[in-house]
Amino acid sequence: MKGLTAAFLVWTLLSLEGGSSQAWPTHTACKDGGLEVLYQSCDPLQDFGFSVDQCSRHLKSNLSIRFGMILREDIKELFLDVSLFSEGLSILSYSYPICEEDLPKFSFCGRKRGEQIYYAGPVNNPGFDIPKELQALQPEPTVQDEPVNCKRSLKELVGCANADFIPSTRCPRLHTCNEVPESTCF
Repeated sequence: MKGLTAAFLVWTLLSLEGGSSQAWPTHTACKDGGLEVLYQSCDPLQDFGFSVDQCSRHLKSNLSIRFGMILREDIKELFLDVSLFSEGLSILSYSYPICEEDLPKFSFCGRKRGEQIYYAGPVNNPGFDIPKELQALQPEPTVQDEPVNCKRSLKELVGCANADFIPSTRCPRLHTCNEVPESTCF
C-alpha cells in the first residue's frame, strides 16, 4: 500500500510540473446582488479557495470570507498587497500586515510549509462602493519583508490571484498576471 501511495505522490508531482503551462480554473468568489466576482490563481504551482458571503457593489465594513490553501513556504511574516486597476491604470495600491513575528493577528501565523491554512470569519475593512469601471483586483499575499508581485519571483509568494468584478448581466473576462486590462466588460 505504501508503494502505491508513493507512486501516486510521484505521479502527482510530475503531473504538476508538466502541466504548469496551463492556467488554473476560474473560480467564483461570490455571485449575488447584481455582481459576480471571479478569480484565478496566477501562481503556477498551486491554486487556492476563496469565497465571500455577501456580494454587493457596496463593500460592507464587516465582510465574512472563507480562504484555504496549503502553504509552500513557512509563514514568519505575511502581508496582503492589493492593487486595483481601472481601464489599465492603477487606481489603488494597499498593503496590510497580516502576520508579523511580534504581532500575529490570525491563528495561521507561524504555520510551516506543507500545512493547511483555513480561515472562515469576518474581515474588518473600510466600507466603500466598488467603482463601476473597476476591472481587475490582484491580491498578492506575500511572506517576509518585501512584497512580491506576479511578475517577479514566486519564491516567497504564498499566493497570487487575478480577479474581475463583473455585473451579473455582462461579459466575464479574467486577466492574466502579465496582462494589463485594456478593455472593460461594464
